Amino acid sequence: MKNRKPECSKDNCKCWIDYPEDLNCMYVAIDKYGPMTLNEVAKRLGISLVRVSQIEKKALSKLCKRIKI
Repeated sequence: MKNRKPECSKDNCKCWIDYPEDLNCMYVAIDKYGPMTLNEVAKRLGISLVRVSQIEKKALSKLCKRIKI
């Protein structure tokens, strides 16, 4: 990341994650690491791997329904 910004303190922002290593910002994490495994996402969000998988499946299902419309 070229311009390192200060740590995000906006915990009401939809891009905020409680992960100081990535400056509490999911966009910093994406910029820093690129694609992540479900396990890495679970660690950053503080939820189980199974829950991340459930969320992913639900999101993909919603996307498929929208594309077919």
